[in-house]
Amino acid sequence: MSLSNHPKAYGTAAVTFAFMTGILLTLGFKDFYPDLERRYQRRKGQPSSPADSRPASTYLPPVKLEDRSRSARQSMVGLPIGPVPEGIEGCIGNTPLFKIKSLSEATGCTILAKAEFLNGAGGSPKDRVALNMIKVAEEEGLLTPGQGDTIYEGTVGSTGISLATLARARGYKCHICMPNDQSTEKSDLLHHLGATVERVTPAPITSTQHFVNLARTRAKEHTASAETSSKGFFADQFESTANYRAHFQTTGPEIYQQASGQIDAFVAGAGTGGTISGVAVFLKQEMGMSHDLKVVLADPEGSGLYNKVKHGVMFSNTEREGTRRRQQVDTIVEGIGINRLTENFEAGRELIDDAVKVTDLQALRMARWLVEKDGIFVGSSSAVNCVAAVATAFNMPKGSRVVTILCDSGTRHLSKFWKNVAESGLEEDEQSDLIELLGIK
Repeated sequence: MSLSNHPKAYGTAAVTFAFMTGILLTLGFKDFYPDLERRYQRRKGQPSSPADSRPASTYLPPVKLEDRSRSARQSMVGLPIGPVPEGIEGCIGNTPLFKIKSLSEATGCTILAKAEFLNGAGGSPKDRVALNMIKVAEEEGLLTPGQGDTIYEGTVGSTGISLATLARARGYKCHICMPNDQSTEKSDLLHHLGATVERVTPAPITSTQHFVNLARTRAKEHTASAETSSKGFFADQFESTANYRAHFQTTGPEIYQQASGQIDAFVAGAGTGGTISGVAVFLKQEMGMSHDLKVVLADPEGSGLYNKVKHGVMFSNTEREGTRRRQQVDTIVEGIGINRLTENFEAGRELIDDAVKVTDLQALRMARWLVEKDGIFVGSSSAVNCVAAVATAFNMPKGSRVVTILCDSGTRHLSKFWKNVAESGLEEDEQSDLIELLGIK
């Protein structure tokens, strides 16, 4: 019997089918209702209700498991696995070489600065020297880590800071002798680094009380003491050839590579002489640039090295005995300038082609200029280097490339050098002519 023969049964079945179909359609398309409602309200210009802020669909996509292992992350980033520096020693070297824009524009030459104040231990080129002196001493058995050995040095600050930092890192103590007329920032920092600081009255190098000679004596006394089996090591930055060789092995090669070998002049000051000698020996002898490169000494007031380079003697015939303070250089500049020849300076002296004498006022003005024009805040020796770099650039063909060293940050020279900048009124005086400012002819 078919449904067509029974109208009542047929009607019941049709109603049932329609009801079930409605339920299925309602369940299947319920997630579209919020969207339809929002569209309707937007069309009518009515704001949506908070309830409509819920997601349009409750459907969750299937979970995708990803490989988050170290090797997988490496492949995702696409970078090679590089070596991680080992200790603070690993943060020394490979400092940037950058263009000083204002000096380059003013001279018509490209003046490049090696930012040695960014070395990671003591914040100066002396980091390289200190590390190499310690390594050589360890190789020779003069220092043994963890045995209470003490490193002694006579310094005006930067080398002492580098030694104090690295001494702690490598398991040693540190004892620094320094003149008491140096900026207090340096001695304070040495104290905080755990070094013993002995500030002494400036004395001639011939005196046993000269800060370098005193450090040598303290090291000998330590080693000879019956109270301890530990050793005292005198770093001797002025005479140790580990000084200039540190720059021969690292600073010189870095400059050559970063400048792509395109260097017409290298300008640097000399305290111990290690930087200028090490770089000059590498560039001129190792890389064969003796005929293409001009090496220029930047020397502050009171130093005898300018005369040695220019005239072959430390003092000119106009400087009578007693007219010059021999115990230290007559300048507010710290870190460079000296009145005697050292082993490190002698290592490269014959490779130095010229010298520029820089006055204290020129250094002060240059320091302020670099802040005003380039936002570069440096200390006294860096300012001297930059003055000499500008003077050198003016005597070279346009487009020449001159490299110099930014040795120190101005933060270590607030109480002395930068105090003089302020007292000279330079911080209120805006200059636009570099030549007029420096008085360079």
